[in-house]
Amino acid sequence: MALINGLDTEKLLQVVEQVKQNWEAGRTVWKASSKWKGGFQVETSSREFTINFDEPEMLCGTDTAANPVEVVLQAYGACLTIGFAMNAAVRGIKLEDIQIDLEGEIDLPGFLGLEPPESLNMDKLPGYKSITVKIKIKGDADAETLKQLYEHVISTSPVGITLSRPVDIKTEIEVL
Repeated sequence: MALINGLDTEKLLQVVEQVKQNWEAGRTVWKASSKWKGGFQVETSSREFTINFDEPEMLCGTDTAANPVEVVLQAYGACLTIGFAMNAAVRGIKLEDIQIDLEGEIDLPGFLGLEPPESLNMDKLPGYKSITVKIKIKGDADAETLKQLYEHVISTSPVGITLSRPVDIKTEIEVL
């Protein structure tokens, strides 16, 4: 077993080979659920893992946890970090450090259902208008190789790609 960046590269390459041999194996479904805990507190779960959410006091929350839009940034940062670790490992690049800082701008009027004055240049649509990502990486490869790794990771990040394009969302309601 070859361990690079704490990952079993042989096993990673086996997964890649399995998907190459059977493209249907690459079709996956992920699930999550969400339960209201009162106020702005929410508990979400996927498989056997839970994450709590809240809003900061400035938005009338109790500031007991990150809010959903902060977790979107965290999810993108985690996805990029995983992408760097995995893609570096299968290339034989040993990483010493990955640091990713993310920042996003959201105008509250859209979330609050308000029409902002045109002079303020705010969008009435809720959600991120832009996300800035700053990545610092250190490994046993030259700068050009790490830049190529960066290009590959950015272009294959499931969370990044999801954030950058429209996604078909279907919702339904059951009144209890």
